Amino acid sequence: MKKNKISKNWVNKQRRDTYVRQSKVDGYRARSAYKLMEIDEKFKIFKGGLLVVDLGAAPGSWSQYVTKVVKNGKIISIDLKEMEPISNTIQIKGDFIEDETQIDIKNKLTGKADVVMSDMAVNTTGIKNIDSIQTGELCKEAIIFAKDIISKQGFFISKIFMGGSFNEIIDLGKKVFKNVKVFKPKSSRKDSKESFIICKNLR
Repeated sequence: MKKNKISKNWVNKQRRDTYVRQSKVDGYRARSAYKLMEIDEKFKIFKGGLLVVDLGAAPGSWSQYVTKVVKNGKIISIDLKEMEPISNTIQIKGDFIEDETQIDIKNKLTGKADVVMSDMAVNTTGIKNIDSIQTGELCKEAIIFAKDIISKQGFFISKIFMGGSFNEIIDLGKKVFKNVKVFKPKSSRKDSKESFIICKNLR
């Protein structure tokens, strides 16, 4: 019964959510596109000709947004799940944490990446601190990977959750990048503990 109640609440929340409605109008696969849009508006990240790596891309709304604003660029989208094709993207199905997937990404790069972005999160257990720590580990892996492939002036963007590993992530970000900011978009639900770390300029 409890599970039904939770899923009913979720359905009602989705119905009331203006971003969910807007995503259907704009043709985005998920409301998360608007989070990236707000990050871009604030930090002025995307422009034509960039090489972008999208980690944890499914269902693909971040890649969809980037293809609209990065004309003549190259977008490599990676996820564990199969994704519907998105024009002008190269898709890799695989576990980002595995060496062979990381080698595959590197092989598809034609130079240093201008942006590495990650909306990766673990399948939630419902125990907020565990979820935050496990998603935090993905973010740390992504920072370490970005260090290898990103250009000197490149941007790194990742979802993070307030909780156990938050300070560790910020510290790691500052070791790798000169500029580190944390930002919570308006389109991120108020009751969600998520924020985004935006890093720029490799050390």
